Amino acid sequence: MNSNSYVPDESAISLKVASRLVREGKVCCKIIVHNATVSSIEAKAKIGNLSGINGLKDLREACAEKNVKLEYAGDPNEGHDVNHVNREFARSVQASIITCNPIMAKVSEALGIRVVFESPSPSIELDKVFTDGVMSLHLKEKLPPRVKRGHPGRWFFEKLSETPLSKEELESILAQLMEQTYSSLGEDAFIEVDKIGATIIQLKDFRIVVTHPPFSDGLEITITRPMLKRSIEDYHLPSQVLARLREQAEGILVAGPPGMGKSTFAQALAEHYNSLGRVVKTIESPRDLDLPPDITQYSKKAAKEGELHDVLLLSRPDYTIFDEMRGEDDFKIFIDLRFAGIGMVGVLHGTNPMDAIRRIAHKVDVGVLPSIVDTLIFMDKGLVSQIYMLEMTVKVPAGLRREDLSRPTVLVKNLFTGEVEYELYVFGERTFFVPVKGRRRDGDRDRDDKSKAVFSQILSRHLDSFDLNFDGGTLKILIPQDEFKTYLKKCQKRVLKAARRSNIEIEAVPI
Repeated sequence: MNSNSYVPDESAISLKVASRLVREGKVCCKIIVHNATVSSIEAKAKIGNLSGINGLKDLREACAEKNVKLEYAGDPNEGHDVNHVNREFARSVQASIITCNPIMAKVSEALGIRVVFESPSPSIELDKVFTDGVMSLHLKEKLPPRVKRGHPGRWFFEKLSETPLSKEELESILAQLMEQTYSSLGEDAFIEVDKIGATIIQLKDFRIVVTHPPFSDGLEITITRPMLKRSIEDYHLPSQVLARLREQAEGILVAGPPGMGKSTFAQALAEHYNSLGRVVKTIESPRDLDLPPDITQYSKKAAKEGELHDVLLLSRPDYTIFDEMRGEDDFKIFIDLRFAGIGMVGVLHGTNPMDAIRRIAHKVDVGVLPSIVDTLIFMDKGLVSQIYMLEMTVKVPAGLRREDLSRPTVLVKNLFTGEVEYELYVFGERTFFVPVKGRRRDGDRDRDDKSKAVFSQILSRHLDSFDLNFDGGTLKILIPQDEFKTYLKKCQKRVLKAARRSNIEIEAVPI
């Protein structure tokens, strides 16, 4: 076979680069498409990705227009790696590879195979998009491109164009982003996740999340970049807060709703501890905190089961920043490392401070909770909104009256005022979270205790978890969302009947 034969890979076909080269006269004589490439294109068409099919059709039409011979050859089931199949086939017939994949081009050249590498025309310049308060760029097929503009807690969507994006345009943008990623791989870029349906890339300051069928209902690219980088001094924290962070706090939760600046604060805290001469490491998924090189960043996604736990125990950092904690395994790592004496900073979602404490309190004995979490920092709109200290004592908890009910109780104190705002304790087999501020007068406590006992007896027959709290004259029943239907079906009538008999107002609240 002569040097005027070409083997296009799937990227060159799907992005219509091969057909463009034919029409421009840069590729002539003969094009050979391996049947394994056709099989790969067919498999993707079955899950809704038709860019390969459209590319094949466009290539056939271009070859017909320019009188270029188009052939199909090879076993469609040959091997599992289509790129490897195309390289070996091109070498066997002494043809040139046409590709838009920079890694495919580099490997082919290293093997001595001739390559025609065509990068897609730049269709997006990220540095020009991310200006004037742009937080993120959102691209999805059949929808106009949009950006999220503003600041944490105060943002809005803005269309960059009224014209919806086609799948071919998105494929071209993705190819351009992949070329930039591969060109600086290991230096300014790395691929965090690469699996069927989802890819997560860190390219310089940009986090790129790509999803496509079958994982999502269409090709979507979301690109985010940190709005700003702050130091701990930028938060203007009172001296007693800085003193606690420096001298006492070793089990810290940084909580708040999504987009409220939790990770930005955790990043500032990591650099603060690093500046104090502490050994700091991070656990991230993906690794997107902008930190100096002397802070080692570990990828949760890339680690095998138990690997992070073992590495951190052996390396013994002074502080580990865990951004973000979601599943049971994350909390287990946090708890185990904290018990081992490692300072931990965990970032997690919570609509209010107590939500964050609840997520970890149910996983340990209440008596050891302050040994795991001693400080809670709640973020709101990019600012430190509230800071709480957790302390252990033995007392009669708020809501109970008799002295013989004294038990270990966790006090949640407001760091700024020193006031106890919540108490946590175990009564029976349940953990209660009781707000202390604004509680009812002492004269009403006996009645409260009796009422709680009555309703607890009714509810415990059918519900695994609930809390009872008086708010003024109303008894609030806090029920997990997944058990609320059970409450409505099996408990509500009896609860309302008991409320009428006791002359108590009842409010059932799903949480």
